[in-house]
Amino acid sequence: MKKILSLIMALLIVTSFAACKGKSTQENNSAPQSDGAFEEIAADSASSNDEVHEEEETADEPATDTQAPDSTKPQSTPQTPAPEQNTPPAPEQKPSTAPVASTLGQTLLADFKVKASSGMSTQAISEALVANPAIKFNGGAVPVEEGYLSGFDNTEIKGFKSGVMIAPQIGSIAFVGYVFELESAADAPAFKAMLEKNANLRWNICVEAEEMVSGISGNKVFFVMCPKSLEE
Repeated sequence: MKKILSLIMALLIVTSFAACKGKSTQENNSAPQSDGAFEEIAADSASSNDEVHEEEETADEPATDTQAPDSTKPQSTPQTPAPEQNTPPAPEQKPSTAPVASTLGQTLLADFKVKASSGMSTQAISEALVANPAIKFNGGAVPVEEGYLSGFDNTEIKGFKSGVMIAPQIGSIAFVGYVFELESAADAPAFKAMLEKNANLRWNICVEAEEMVSGISGNKVFFVMCPKSLEE
């Protein structure tokens, strides 16, 4: 009898224990998983906030091209426009100042002015001109008086105080020159013009002079008809 009661009590205890265990398991399964869900929501929220912050930081930072330049491609260098060149104006062309080759007449005129300005007489001037290196002939200085003079055809030459003719000894050379002295230097221009007007480059029938040159120095007048040059 006691054994039967002990078995019954044991069965009751086992049954009660099983019932309690089943109830406890059901309660555990039916209870809300508050801790795990809260942790997942917190994690999702933190992840969302991080993404928002990353997007804001990315928006604030200026976009940079992180692509490295291709070294195999030629780098184009910006070409600087060439500065405008101001073309300087062409220099004004001045007439040539190169000395002109002196002719025989011009050479003797220059010599006359030097000698006359020094106060030499008409005779001394004429003799000096005959000795000029430009004179290649044997000549002389001969005093003349008013009247018909060689080189002026039928015109009488008057109005001078003294005069000297320069001429070669050979008549085949077209050369004749004069040095005149007047009473006043004021008369020199008109006297010179008269000589030029009445002179004849072909006074010598055989030859003709190439140039006529005249000049004034004070009250003295120089006049010559001659070739432009003389040969030895």
